[in-house]
Amino acid sequence: MNAKVLDGNAIARQIRQNVKERVHQLRSERSIQPCLTVILVGDDPASSLYVRLKRRDCEETGIICHVTNLPSSVKSEDLGRYIQQLNSDETVHGILLQLPLPDSLDTNEVIEHILPHKDVDGITPFNLGMLTLRQPAHRCCTPKGVMTLLRHTGTDLMGLNAVVVGASNHVGRPMCLELLMAGCTVTVCHRHSKDTQGHTRRADILVTATGKGGLIRRDWVKPGAIVIDIGIQTQADGSLQGDVDFENVSEVASWITPVPGGVGPMTRVSILQNLLDAVEALEK
Repeated sequence: MNAKVLDGNAIARQIRQNVKERVHQLRSERSIQPCLTVILVGDDPASSLYVRLKRRDCEETGIICHVTNLPSSVKSEDLGRYIQQLNSDETVHGILLQLPLPDSLDTNEVIEHILPHKDVDGITPFNLGMLTLRQPAHRCCTPKGVMTLLRHTGTDLMGLNAVVVGASNHVGRPMCLELLMAGCTVTVCHRHSKDTQGHTRRADILVTATGKGGLIRRDWVKPGAIVIDIGIQTQADGSLQGDVDFENVSEVASWITPVPGGVGPMTRVSILQNLLDAVEALEK
């Protein structure tokens, strides 16, 4: 079996065209110019790259994107005050805090400053809580992007066994909630799990988000499974590798995402969708 590749770049390109049309409509019919502010703390190279890609996506679709670069020495209270200024700015429709933050900052404390309706990354306690209650508001962007990819397989997810490897607050846990809402039977594996391979081999849908390159090998995957690789790790030669041994797992999976070019573009386009949802929810 040779897996079909879920091309996140191609799917995201189609969605960005729809976003571009929605932006044009907002400007022409309601005189609203959608605006996103991205906060980048420190000089982490990977974070800087992600921010550049997000800015490019905004420019392509007609969304204004302001990027605020703050030093890693910024104090939590100063960052909180800046976020509150953005909360009060009616011309700013979305706030995106680029993660991870420096270790000197309490990430959860900083996130709580963001108003839920401006939280286009879907990571505030309110938005994650609404997802838990099966009443999603702004959905966490990476899991949202994964669900869009799964829809493109044409597979009926109801009743399928789904395994998520990784239990982070902003990826693994909301991913489980998304799959539960889709009617899957969900198992989550983490660093304390005793038989991760045993669980993954029973998965009809396998989603992995550990950042450990090549962790998921061919003998970890059920033949015919859909394999979604969220993890990414920079190798010694500068190349990027996902959690999944792509070449070998492709021989047994039915669908698989590449790294890069799979989940990453879908995460970014989900931010744009959340931003426009925020704008369109404004009182007309």
